[in-house]
Amino acid sequence: MHPLFWLTPVGSVVALLFAWYLSLSVKKFDEGTDAMREIARAVREGARAYIRRQYGVVTIFFAIVFVILLIIAISGMLPIYVPFAFATGGFFSGLSGFIGLTQATNSSARTANAARQSLNSGLRVAFAAGGVMGFVVVGLSLLDLSIWFLLLNWIYRNLPEAQKIQNITSTMICFGMGASFQALFARVGGGIFTKAADVGADLVGKVEAGIPEDDPRNPAVIADNVGDNVGDVAGMGADLYESYVGSIIATMALAVAAGLGIQGVVVPQVMATVGVLCSIIGTFLVSTKEDATQAALLTALRRGIWSSSVLIAIVSAIVIKYLLPDYFGLYWAILAGLAAGVFIGFNTEFFTSDNYSPTRSISDSSKTGPATVILSGISVGMLSTAPAVIAVVIAVLCAYYLSGGLHNPNLGLFGVSLAAVGMLSTLGITLATDAYGPVADNAGGNAQMSGLPPEVRQRTDALDALGNTTAATGKGFAIGSAALTALALIAAYRDQIELAGVHLDLRLTNPAVITGLFIGAMMPFAFCSLTLKAVGRAAGMIVIEVRRQFKEIKGLMEGKAKPDYANAVSICTKAAQREMILPSLLAILSPLIVGIFLGPSGVVGILAGALISGFVVALMMANSGGAWDNAKKYIEKGNLGGKGSPEHKAAVVGDTVGDPFKDTSGPSLNILIKLMATSSITLAGFVIKVTLMK
Repeated sequence: MHPLFWLTPVGSVVALLFAWYLSLSVKKFDEGTDAMREIARAVREGARAYIRRQYGVVTIFFAIVFVILLIIAISGMLPIYVPFAFATGGFFSGLSGFIGLTQATNSSARTANAARQSLNSGLRVAFAAGGVMGFVVVGLSLLDLSIWFLLLNWIYRNLPEAQKIQNITSTMICFGMGASFQALFARVGGGIFTKAADVGADLVGKVEAGIPEDDPRNPAVIADNVGDNVGDVAGMGADLYESYVGSIIATMALAVAAGLGIQGVVVPQVMATVGVLCSIIGTFLVSTKEDATQAALLTALRRGIWSSSVLIAIVSAIVIKYLLPDYFGLYWAILAGLAAGVFIGFNTEFFTSDNYSPTRSISDSSKTGPATVILSGISVGMLSTAPAVIAVVIAVLCAYYLSGGLHNPNLGLFGVSLAAVGMLSTLGITLATDAYGPVADNAGGNAQMSGLPPEVRQRTDALDALGNTTAATGKGFAIGSAALTALALIAAYRDQIELAGVHLDLRLTNPAVITGLFIGAMMPFAFCSLTLKAVGRAAGMIVIEVRRQFKEIKGLMEGKAKPDYANAVSICTKAAQREMILPSLLAILSPLIVGIFLGPSGVVGILAGALISGFVVALMMANSGGAWDNAKKYIEKGNLGGKGSPEHKAAVVGDTVGDPFKDTSGPSLNILIKLMATSSITLAGFVIKVTLMK
């Protein structure tokens, strides 16, 4: 074992200790008045009730899949350790989401109360709460990876070095499947919950009743706040846990194919530890002045991310020079990944922030009604895909050729995979800026419902508007990293099949490949159709429930009676658990069915088609949704007639369309393309044995 491997468990411990430090720093702040505490408690209880129910359903599902994998392993078509790796991947992914959710729901009232003192205080509390999510994901990922590497290294200790490394990486890559399963349930279920509540609350509260956002008279307002946490915190945490683990393990596997030995296997692990340390430094650079503009707030967060990226770029050169001195071209692959990640973040910000013309053009279109708002938002989202796709294409080409892919294709693929690790090396701080958003959003709701002074609501609105942009930026980052990770996983799948002695015919003239491409390209659209319909059905239930309470509870609209918040939470919870089953089964079963009928070459086709189509569709949906949201908030700041104006009502309709785009369907596509790849790798041996294309 290479001595630098021990940096991986050290990085894990450092990340978890820093998350604990951030959690303690947040707890030092008071939750505020009795009303603020009561609201925070209601959101906390709703989130816990939801997560208990979801994890109960997921546990049953995991038990079934574990037994199936165990049977396949006993039959000799899988290593016997794969079912257990699958279980630990899901467990740690779920634990990451649970810890992040707990921290977020404990921090919203504290953020609102800190905003009573200053804007900077509110920013620091919300960002620290988001940081707990970021560093817990990184820490638990590296912990899971370290445990399995040590265990398998001991199990295969008597094998020759090359064969031992091959066995270790081929087994470890399968625990990404467990993380993917958990992430998909968290993302889809949480996304359906949060957007059903949000859309239902907006349509009846804002559009029909004409009451403000987060008004305590709205029966769905607590469910809306709960949804922000279960979707954008627990769901995003599980999603990026899976990307982070998947990119590292795929890179380790490809190092073997590239002939780089144990040094190549250790590189992504060392890079991950470097990323932890640099991200910690970056978090201390996030602060702003009182009465800062959104541009100044964005600059504060950018300062942290960019500083971390620069530090990683510097230290990475030393890592490559020390571990792989004859392959220094790999350093440029890391830089390509870092640069692509930063660029995708800026591109997302440009197309979704109301500081720039694309989002303001959507606001202007509200003058002619909801239809033009929707058309304008879709147009902005479609256009936003071009720069991001070009950035990823350039990163892939640079990583491949500068790594030496022209002379050694396996080395080029290792470079592409290393670019994904480079992009995700800042995950600790990048995820902190994303998880910050729901905390700030809940803080604004708390300030509104507890009747804090207008200046506090102005500060939380500023933090919330920033949160919309950082959330959109985080989704863009997640989508970009998912694309590179999925590409690395497809390469790892090819190696897995060829190691089994099966020849892959990947020519476009092969009917299995072209058929797989068509099916794969269709998959994101079918998946999004199911999730959008699920949100629509669940939101319809909330609309009916809110209307019922407005009608039946006397004195509710006058503020003399309290709505039944718990019933709205219960409706969203039940609907989310029921509606997430079919989209999840589609993602899990499609590559297996294609493998049985079209063989391994057809599986490569479906994976490639889903990657290309899913990447573009996810970008479009996430950026359209973010732009619609901030276009509405731009009007709420007093522009174009302000709150309650016809322009505002038109923008609210656009936002209700955008909500499931950016928080349910779009982000779930990240996991779709990665889950299809990891499940294909895990079941490669089974497909080879049972395929009809022999």
